[in-house]
Amino acid sequence: MEYSRNHHPVGTTRDCYFDLHAVTNYGTRMKRLLIALLALVAPLAPAQAYWEYGHETVAHIAQANMSPKARANMQRLLRAAPMLGTPKCAMRNIADVSVWADCIKGDRRRWGYTNSWHYQNVDICKPFDLKSACADGNCVSAQIDRNLALLSNKALPAHLRLQALAFLVHFVGDIHQPLHAGDRADRGGNDLKVIYGTLRGYNLHMVWDGLLADRALSAAPAIVRAFTPAEKAAIKQGNAQLWSQENWAISKEIVYPRAVDGDPCGAKPTAPVVIDEADVAASRAALRQQVERGGIRLARLLDQALR
Repeated sequence: MEYSRNHHPVGTTRDCYFDLHAVTNYGTRMKRLLIALLALVAPLAPAQAYWEYGHETVAHIAQANMSPKARANMQRLLRAAPMLGTPKCAMRNIADVSVWADCIKGDRRRWGYTNSWHYQNVDICKPFDLKSACADGNCVSAQIDRNLALLSNKALPAHLRLQALAFLVHFVGDIHQPLHAGDRADRGGNDLKVIYGTLRGYNLHMVWDGLLADRALSAAPAIVRAFTPAEKAAIKQGNAQLWSQENWAISKEIVYPRAVDGDPCGAKPTAPVVIDEADVAASRAALRQQVERGGIRLARLLDQALR
């Protein structure tokens, strides 16, 4: 399978969000129900992929914890969506906003330069060094800072602030997926082939982006909720650089050790590694936690930029 520079399979649903978002509300509810049923009767079966579900969940958590003023100002910016000239990539609500940055990749001639903005390959087997992974600013942490500044600039036209909003919402989600923050020279786990239960043909990145995310995010208790002030205070601090190191550490301490059953910096596997039920159980709490953190931190940035 061919991959684009930001780890995403070329020609998959990641490049076609507008088709997925054409489903009706009824269809969406049935899809969520199917995920829950699959989690019960087929624990290692794939359902809906993180590429939309994870980003939408981060965005919904943020919306549930934003100030009313920030929500209202966001709604006003959404009116400028036609001016972006991306009619196939919807901008009706924050869920659409959260996947717009992936949807536009279908137009590579116009938006191909944004591919490297979705990730940063910081080697987990070396001391943390964000500068070398982001020397030119074309990485996810630098683009969070850049688009936060653009969104905060009220002198800019509404459509440019809306574009910055979409990038910011998406990239805060990306940086809280550990394999977008740290890897072992394997393109964020894309080069590490896995067997997921009885399923073959997957890689470690796909597991954390989709298969594991489905189960972690659809499980009870509901992950989308209004957090208490004390909960938010414990989560929302820091900046993109600190969040980079946090997720790099999770990649080093949880993602790779569970995948290779031991030393994350040992010899690279020559055959697909097995992701079993024990690996899933040991990993999904970390994935769920990072999605929650991403949503709360995004709410803080949106409150700051849209006040």
